[in-house]
Amino acid sequence: MTDLSLYRNIGIFAHVDAGKTTTTERILKLTGKIHKLGEVHEGESTTDFMEQEAERGITIQSAAVTCEWKGHRLNVIDTPGHVDFTVEVYRSLKVLDGGIGVFCGSGGVEPQSETNWRYANESEVARIIFVNKLDRIGANFLNVVDQVRDVLGANALVMTLPIGTEDTFKGVVDLLENKAYVWDESGQPENYSVEDVPADMADDVAMYREQLIETAVEVDDDLMMAYMEGEEPSIEDLKRCIRKGTRDLTFFPTFCGSAFKNKGMQLVLDAVVDYLPAPTEVDPQELTDEEGNPTGEKAIVSADEPLKALAFKIMDDRFGALTFVRIYSGKLNKGDTILNSFTGKTERVGRMVEMQADERNELSHAQAGDIIAIVGMKNVQTGHTLCDPKHPCTLEAMVFPDPVISIAVAPKDKGSTEKMGVAIGKMVAEDPSFRVETDEDSGETILKGMGELHLDIKVDILKRTYGVEMVVGQPQVAYRETITTPIEDSYTHKKQSGGSGQFGKIDYRIKPGEPNSGFTFSSSVVGGNVPKEFFPAIEKGFKGMMEKGPLAGFPVLDVEIELYDGAFHAVDSSAVAFEIAAKGAFRQSMPKAGPQLLEPLMKVDVFTPEDHVGDVIGDLNRRRGMINGQEPGATGVRIKAEVPLSEMFGYIGHLRTMTSGRGQFSMEFSQYAPCPANVTEDVIAKVKAREAAEK
Repeated sequence: MTDLSLYRNIGIFAHVDAGKTTTTERILKLTGKIHKLGEVHEGESTTDFMEQEAERGITIQSAAVTCEWKGHRLNVIDTPGHVDFTVEVYRSLKVLDGGIGVFCGSGGVEPQSETNWRYANESEVARIIFVNKLDRIGANFLNVVDQVRDVLGANALVMTLPIGTEDTFKGVVDLLENKAYVWDESGQPENYSVEDVPADMADDVAMYREQLIETAVEVDDDLMMAYMEGEEPSIEDLKRCIRKGTRDLTFFPTFCGSAFKNKGMQLVLDAVVDYLPAPTEVDPQELTDEEGNPTGEKAIVSADEPLKALAFKIMDDRFGALTFVRIYSGKLNKGDTILNSFTGKTERVGRMVEMQADERNELSHAQAGDIIAIVGMKNVQTGHTLCDPKHPCTLEAMVFPDPVISIAVAPKDKGSTEKMGVAIGKMVAEDPSFRVETDEDSGETILKGMGELHLDIKVDILKRTYGVEMVVGQPQVAYRETITTPIEDSYTHKKQSGGSGQFGKIDYRIKPGEPNSGFTFSSSVVGGNVPKEFFPAIEKGFKGMMEKGPLAGFPVLDVEIELYDGAFHAVDSSAVAFEIAAKGAFRQSMPKAGPQLLEPLMKVDVFTPEDHVGDVIGDLNRRRGMINGQEPGATGVRIKAEVPLSEMFGYIGHLRTMTSGRGQFSMEFSQYAPCPANVTEDVIAKVKAREAAEK
């Protein structure tokens, strides 16, 4: 039995290019897991093992590695920073107990850091902060600390101060111990000396140390009283207070260094052990019923409880399908039979492995607190609960965002059709934000995702990993339709053709619903003019028609339908007759109810050097963007705007041209909003032209 207090399940998350993967790489080197450092910019890092990751220097899927530091077992997940892959961050946070938020010393709090921080807040994950890249030009540790407080509203508790900046950065002062850690120029992480605080920093160190102690003792009334009476708490007491404050999300211990230059990493690892919670110290996961409503019970983290585990990631690699699992309680042995509470089916655990990015070590057993992978599970998907067949339960499920962009793909030759089907099936299982459907009219395969890069990578994986050559269409926007005018109408379905006929009459009101309300159906029929048993059929008829709107055949949002009267026939009325009546009613009435096209608006966050702000804002205005604000930073300006997705295709190329390659942007879905008339006409014309071409 392993002592759970010695476990740390942590994730590393940040904006693109803040240095997460390099930080993970340094952790593995320091903990003795790897002996040669691989660099991201050379495409050789341990956790970026996909070809596409190595080439682009970005992380696409979260990778899990296990290592040890000072007798503690660390399960580390390196997550992607790019906005198109936030689903990876979201699902990783769901199974982690703590995290390291990495911020760039010169870039500060960037757009994706905000999104990831918000996810971590929602998941109530305790975090420490590591301000990286202090060797870079423009790096300023205290500026980033201020940004964390202002932009994220997070209380950053300064634990270390940098010695020197930019090219003179050589070490850090540990405020708690009041000691300086200075590294030599060899670049080796172990080549450092512990010295006295440099004389020119003494005043700053004293001031920040006092702030540190004052903030820490606030979580313990007795220590606070003693401190106010002039008694300084011991290092052990302070560490205990910082641990409690970190776990309660009162503050976030903040460290600095340079992962690339191997400076400051040991203190970050010490902080993971000292301040981030063990699995038993985190609020247990909620259990839910089959509909996803909390039952009030929780998955207590203990090896002595029945098995409860969550499958949080499916990955297909050269050894077969891998299901990544976080075990919350109980034990799991090779050969055990476990129940998937979502499908109601049992499966036998053949092989279990501990992951080292794309390497693996065979395991014979695992227990509460572990993050492992099971090989060859058949019907398990992301978010499914695996449990003891004698004690069925369901853990709180994961909710994934809907895709906003789609492309049509077709295999280049007949031989690739089957290969493409199998490959896409595996990819959909791996990534819940990636969807696929077949267009019934044209027979085309439609891939749907979170952004251009997301779909670009998927097509690349299909080509390289699965060897499927494809013809790829233009990106398409996921438009929606709604109505603007309430109407009252009546529809009768009557059919008489030998034998029993069909009859159903409905009187109904259709009106626009509240934003994001979807479809709501109600009935105010009195006196039994339409018997109650036909209501579900009428609702089903209307609901089934919401998939295709009257304008251009896009799904319909936010409509309320009220059935207020009707008529039935004792012999000829049936559920089928009323369902057909509802479908006919939809076709008849929707075009009269002021149909309107809706387009997805994206929250766009653009970073640009100051001298290009005017160009960038002018360009966003031309793209029908609404500018919501500007925030000057140390190295440039961040512009926040809402822009229709249809206007953002190929934006990165334009932005780089305008800003001489220095601009960056990120975007995520915000809401659906009405399309201007000229855009609506254009979209409808394109849809009609496409339909005509297919005929």
